[in-house]
Amino acid sequence: MKMKTYISGPIDANNYLLWDENSKEAVLIDCSDYREDILDFVKENDLAVKYILLTHGHFDHVLGVNEMSKALNAKVGVHIGDKVMLDNINEFARFFAFPHVEPPKADFYFEDNSELQFGSIKIRVIHTPGHTEGGVCFLIDGKLFSGDTLFHGSYGRTDLFGGNFAQIKKSLLEILFKLDDNIEVYPGHAESSTIGYEKLNNEINR
Repeated sequence: MKMKTYISGPIDANNYLLWDENSKEAVLIDCSDYREDILDFVKENDLAVKYILLTHGHFDHVLGVNEMSKALNAKVGVHIGDKVMLDNINEFARFFAFPHVEPPKADFYFEDNSELQFGSIKIRVIHTPGHTEGGVCFLIDGKLFSGDTLFHGSYGRTDLFGGNFAQIKKSLLEILFKLDDNIEVYPGHAESSTIGYEKLNNEINR
């Protein structure tokens, strides 16, 4: 599996383009803005983006969904628990003084342990509520795309609608920290980490 990271949107979210070298099928994890450079890269490398997969429904991770899904002819998936986030995106965007946007549209909804695939590469959906009710991580080829659930040394805020500190602590300690130490963690913002590092150093343990 190959991967390219794009830092995008009003709060510098990480968007990840992943593709299978053999089949040329790809997925985009989170979609914070309309990006011509992503479209150009996809075209130049003859990729077919099958899905846009959302780690959660906060506005800073989904602002490009409608335009990018149309341009890429890709299906959009989100956890059913965050449908309300997409439907009411402007309520949350207003909190950050962001202008009115068209609510993103999802084509399908996944649940905990849903399995998806692009090319020969399997995607495991792990429901990790706490930052939002429908927050998920994607485990793909030894890499965890953790959205705003798990950051390098930290975790997602829980003071917004749908946030719950007890839930995010459970998601980290009882779900993510049970994964193999060598799994690489690619969060929704800032730098990458590993499960082993986070088990020892994450502030959720304090």
